[in-house]
Amino acid sequence: MTDEGINQLHLDARIAELQPLRRTPAGVPIAACGLAHESKQLEAGLSRDVSVELQAVAVGELASVLASASPGMRIRVAGFLAAKSLRSRSPVLHLSKIEFLEGNENGFQQEVCKEKG
Repeated sequence: MTDEGINQLHLDARIAELQPLRRTPAGVPIAACGLAHESKQLEAGLSRDVSVELQAVAVGELASVLASASPGMRIRVAGFLAAKSLRSRSPVLHLSKIEFLEGNENGFQQEVCKEKG
């Protein structure tokens, strides 16, 4: 496909679950997690409580960064949405940026990591 439409998602979330780091047959590291987001959003002039859970994956150098995190940590992420597989069209957030937010209970310093492209 040559159409390069906009597909970017920015989200503040809590790591709800974290799967162990694994590698593809070619040796590329992959880390997957579940993200949970809760906030208040303005819709049609009214405040609305919003919550969503989303699966996310980090590939390459960013996978090691995600794998070093712990469930419960608050993070700010950016990435693009893609189908989980050819058989499952459920969305998965493919991470291109992870920022550990200050003030989480695990004491991580704020850190910004971008995948090299």
